[in-house]
Amino acid sequence: MDTPAAPTALFRRIEASFLRQGMMQHLGARLLRVEPGLCEVALPYSERVTQQQGGFHGGAMGALADIAGGYAALTVAAEDSEVTTVEYKINFMAGFKDGELRALGRVAKAGKRIIVTTAEVTHVAPGGKESACALMQQTLVPVPKTY
Repeated sequence: MDTPAAPTALFRRIEASFLRQGMMQHLGARLLRVEPGLCEVALPYSERVTQQQGGFHGGAMGALADIAGGYAALTVAAEDSEVTTVEYKINFMAGFKDGELRALGRVAKAGKRIIVTTAEVTHVAPGGKESACALMQQTLVPVPKTY
């Protein structure tokens, strides 16, 4: 049986910031994977993330995509920086109940002043079936780290 690898320094840096996200902690989001230019975050289905008909709320999907893209951007930003979203555009492709959402953020272009990312949000059903849920494009700027 393989022993899980110890978290990398990059994972620990991103995790330290992620754990300061009150909203993500409140919603029960988990940081799954961090690599240079990439971040994956999961959000389990719960009453905290639903809309009136019981499906995942679009705001929860958007927040998850924003976080995944933002932390992908942070992986390429200076270590004494954070990033903040300037704008994002999201397309919702399907609604789902139960299971969890996973957002995979990727850096499309990292410049000195702006970073452009994308995030794919996928629904993972309790049985493991994966379905496309939303697609986001985002622009971020590096900002001074204040903590």
